[in-house]
Amino acid sequence: MGMAAHCNSAPLSCKTWRNRGPTLLAARLCSLPQTPFSFRSDTLKLSTCRWDKVASAVASEESAVGSSSSGTDVFNLTYLEGNSWLWDISGLRVLVDPILVGNLDFGIPWLYDAAKKFLKNFELTDLPQVDCLLVTQSLDDHCHLKTLKPLSEMSPNLRVIATPNAKPLLDPLFRNVTYLEPGQESEVEAENGSKVRIRATAGPVLGPPWQRPENGYLVISPQGQLTLYYEPHCVYNKDFLEKEHADIVITPVIKQLLPNFTLVSGQEDAVQLAKLLHAKFIVPMKNGDLDSKGFLASIIQGEGTIESFKELLSKELPDAKTLEPTPGEPLQIPPP
Repeated sequence: MGMAAHCNSAPLSCKTWRNRGPTLLAARLCSLPQTPFSFRSDTLKLSTCRWDKVASAVASEESAVGSSSSGTDVFNLTYLEGNSWLWDISGLRVLVDPILVGNLDFGIPWLYDAAKKFLKNFELTDLPQVDCLLVTQSLDDHCHLKTLKPLSEMSPNLRVIATPNAKPLLDPLFRNVTYLEPGQESEVEAENGSKVRIRATAGPVLGPPWQRPENGYLVISPQGQLTLYYEPHCVYNKDFLEKEHADIVITPVIKQLLPNFTLVSGQEDAVQLAKLLHAKFIVPMKNGDLDSKGFLASIIQGEGTIESFKELLSKELPDAKTLEPTPGEPLQIPPP
């Protein structure tokens, strides 16, 4: 498979050429999700019990936001494995890069096929009401058509914020899509009146150097008390981000490597990202920790651990806290 080198000489790193086929697959194994986020998993006994926890957390946030006396922003972050998240931001729910129907295989299952390890039996009908769908990148591990097609049939008017690179995929599905270039922002409002600002940042370039980068995002809470940064490859434009700050950084910390090619960064790059944004909380995501098979899966190697990341972080940003999410359980982060 022909793959472009990861170009670190420029502010934006360049990943593979963006042909949509086997070449792409290799380029995008950066995240590797699959099956549903299962609050009903028999294996984990997540079922109603765990969903009740999530619903309870959401309800408590909604009541807090609905009360003018509250005055406190809170993020509830539920990791759905791979690159997928459900965020509740003071009552406003954002579904991020969902892979909730079927496996992740880039349309080439003989080459790569991945399933989630823990959250296996989710159905789209189990989702709570979602206020916004957020899409970081245009490839299958972020813009998963097997999930997005049925989701659009259920909610064709769902508010969507995405990279312009995903326009050919999303326009036929959703009626209310906002495409953000790096530096642009948009506001999302929940039924309870909460308003969250989402600003795009520059992520990886998945193709030739002149191609538009994919997106990361800064998410600003309703009262501006908390800002979250998310980019699922730990690839960022340093010049752009040095003007920003984020209390919460969600990032991979374990590198994913092919021979002579970096799929996902982490470790020291994640530390420098947290330092650049003056982060108080780092939420590490294991987007390569999936049950995968196929030739490409056999040659992907991980580098580093969460513990080695913590050790590096303690030297550079000793006051920052690493908060490890448990798949399917909300992680609550109030203002520091």
